[in-house]
Amino acid sequence: MTTKKISPQTALIHSEYEPPAGFGAFPPAIHHASTVLFPNVAALRSGDWKDKSAYTYGLHGTPTTFTLEARLAQIEGGTDCLLAPSGLAAIAMVDFALLKTGDDVLLPDNIYNPNRVLGNWLQESMGITARYYDPLVGAGIAALIQPNTRLIWTEAPGSVSMEVPDLPAICAAAKAKGVAVALDNTWSAGIALRAFELGVDIVVQALTKYQSGGADVLMGAVITRDDGQPGGLHDRLSLSHMRLGYGVGADDAYLVMRGLPTMKLRFDAHDAGARTVAAWLSARPEIAKVLHPAFEDCPGHETWKRDFTGAGGLFSVLFDARYTEEQTDRFIDSLKLFKIGYSWGGPNSLCVPYRIQAMRRGWPDAGILVRFNIGLEDPADLIADIEAALALM
Repeated sequence: MTTKKISPQTALIHSEYEPPAGFGAFPPAIHHASTVLFPNVAALRSGDWKDKSAYTYGLHGTPTTFTLEARLAQIEGGTDCLLAPSGLAAIAMVDFALLKTGDDVLLPDNIYNPNRVLGNWLQESMGITARYYDPLVGAGIAALIQPNTRLIWTEAPGSVSMEVPDLPAICAAAKAKGVAVALDNTWSAGIALRAFELGVDIVVQALTKYQSGGADVLMGAVITRDDGQPGGLHDRLSLSHMRLGYGVGADDAYLVMRGLPTMKLRFDAHDAGARTVAAWLSARPEIAKVLHPAFEDCPGHETWKRDFTGAGGLFSVLFDARYTEEQTDRFIDSLKLFKIGYSWGGPNSLCVPYRIQAMRRGWPDAGILVRFNIGLEDPADLIADIEAALALM
């Protein structure tokens, strides 16, 4: 086709120009596409959406999303990765891939609350039994596994109450009975815990956190390392991914990839700042307990010390029981540098109160629980902000 022989309207859509090959740059290319073009009908008919050596439709992947999936799998030590529109969407993908009516799923009592809500909905609406276990149960989980148990969820640590589970013990008990173990590994970003080496089968990440690093992207990932064997976990997850119609935007995928080269540096900075602020809080008379896995009095600390290489920026505290909710709310409202909002892993520090006694069964401690996300501000400034707000409490 020659543009001289077609109308201006058609020339707006069709062009003879093809850019020369060989362009190289550090940033990965952003490929926007719903329709993917095939060279001929034979290629269209032979295309397989599960085959990542080729492309079939934008929803099933482009060079941009395939590149991000490969990088995330490599960071986590897996072989295959699937992207989802959010961390919760990634969790749902796992549930819908592995559970059906009549099955049983075990969840730790400190699970990410939307995962709890999803588990309860599966029980109420789909006939799937959802049971909750003590996150510190360890090898004792073997006694909870039933013949119809198909999936055990874990979270290391719990993203509010911070208990650290004994993953190798849980995974060994599950493997002995042929049950898959899924881990929400968002807290460590996949760089402070080698989950697959501990026996985990499926890793879920909320890329909304440290991976993007800018508090401006929602995305999730599900990672496995069974090499995509037919009928294996990745194969089953791929079918769930397709049936749910999950896709992520190319621009969002690019933003996550842009954040990956600095993620370890930022994670370490969050970690150092959080330990500094947590240590200062542990000496304050207003604080009854600091729930930080790197601190000795945090439940599961010895397990954290054995399995983890870092801690990131998220921890919680329990205020002394003499302080009312009204007083701790006043403390949070008085903070200037800390903002009120969910999530973590961005540059800004956050602070959120939780009614933990209502969230957990048999919660042992009195006092209001407040969770801190330590951002990338100077820890001295954050401590001064907390100190001023405590004075107004």
